[in-house]
Amino acid sequence: MAITTHVLDLTYGKPGSHIKIDLYQITKNGKKYLKTVVTNRDGRVDGALLTREEVTTGEYEFLFHIGEYFRVQGIEQQEPYFLEFVPVRFGVQNLESHYHIPLLISPWGYQVYRGS
Repeated sequence: MAITTHVLDLTYGKPGSHIKIDLYQITKNGKKYLKTVVTNRDGRVDGALLTREEVTTGEYEFLFHIGEYFRVQGIEQQEPYFLEFVPVRFGVQNLESHYHIPLLISPWGYQVYRGS
């Protein structure tokens, strides 16, 4: 069991490299910050964001910093960007399952799904 992700840039048809991702656990008192990671050249995070030992059942949230990524790519937009951040909230029910949550992005939209 682990939580993993990767990012694909649909604008250029390539991995979303060097994208900052914050990970939170959602609690009854709000969000609890867990860590920040950055995608590698392949749009993936080196290793799991959380391992089997670190995961509990409940809700989590990724916060993808895609505005910063598209500025580095030279995408011309006026401030504020249409999508500066993409929050993805998901639930973990089965501690025996792998949770892979890919994100497909463009400056104007995104799609997320549970992968394998």
